[in-house]
Amino acid sequence: MTAVAGRPGVRVGPFSWVFRPRLVLVPLLAAALLVLVMALNIRLGDFPMSVGDVLRTLVGGGDPTEQYIVFDLRLPRSLTGLLVGAAFGLAGAITQAISRNPLASPDILGVTPGASAGAVGVVVLAGSYGGVAGLASTIGLPLAALAGGLIAALLVYVLAWRRGVDGYRLVLVGIGVEALMMNLTYWLLTLGDVTEAGRAMVWITGSLNGRGWGDLVPVAVALAVLVPVALIGGHVLGALQFDDDTVRNLGARVEPARAVLILVAVVLAAVATSAAGPVYFVALATPQIALRLSGTAQPPLVASAVLGATLVSVSDLIARVGFGGIELPVGVVTSVLGAPYLMFLIIRRRREVRA
Repeated sequence: MTAVAGRPGVRVGPFSWVFRPRLVLVPLLAAALLVLVMALNIRLGDFPMSVGDVLRTLVGGGDPTEQYIVFDLRLPRSLTGLLVGAAFGLAGAITQAISRNPLASPDILGVTPGASAGAVGVVVLAGSYGGVAGLASTIGLPLAALAGGLIAALLVYVLAWRRGVDGYRLVLVGIGVEALMMNLTYWLLTLGDVTEAGRAMVWITGSLNGRGWGDLVPVAVALAVLVPVALIGGHVLGALQFDDDTVRNLGARVEPARAVLILVAVVLAAVATSAAGPVYFVALATPQIALRLSGTAQPPLVASAVLGATLVSVSDLIARVGFGGIELPVGVVTSVLGAPYLMFLIIRRRREVRA
């Protein structure tokens, strides 16, 4: 332990980090809450199980019914929600740090709706047109969502570019692209038959119902590959809090670092959308909550990911068991929780601009 910039820090060769206890404490507390929620998510449901039954089943015991409920129904769904929330939280933290705007998120910037359009296109066309079905099964939902998210992100970036990217211009362009992609999604729904359109409509509300082990694999792979990239590139986010001219004077290469981090955020949001649909407001709210709890100048990446996982897991628990025999899509719960927070951010930003 050494002193870095007058504060306790860690130095390893040419690299150094300032040690902030809250940056460690917030993710640890959120992770503890996440473990509790995961345990409740596996335990509660139409077939309630005791904690002992769950633990016994997880270590290989339990009868066939309990093993089916835990390993085939509840555990993969809970893990998918955890990974989806972490991906959305991390993607939101990156986009808000790069744009220097708390209103920026993959939802509002059109990335999540673009991923939805790509995935809905595969679902609807594969079920309605025999010639497309083989191609759609080859491409797969994750790749279709990734393609849609990348197209939307590229469109936003090109339209918002004016000798640099301004945070407010990025959000305004993103809102326009979001509307375009959502209307494209609705148009695609009209092309399919009633059955496939109904499937797609349930999916685009953001749902974890029926998720299995295969649904969480793409998100797990994306997180395993991209989280280290985001953490390594995270030191650039501090410099990107300043305007582009100041960053260049500091000697940082703005555009390459920004492009890599934007690509990381887009891939995470797109893959998460392919797994659970567009679970809105997670990427918007959790980075700002993590920022305020951690007391940092920009959204902390690790805390945002853990809080995103916690928010989706809590919302899924509420959606499953909070309304008696009625099960809601998890996206409905996150929207109810997140929409007031969006209005709060808008009002707060207007007051700051007037001041």
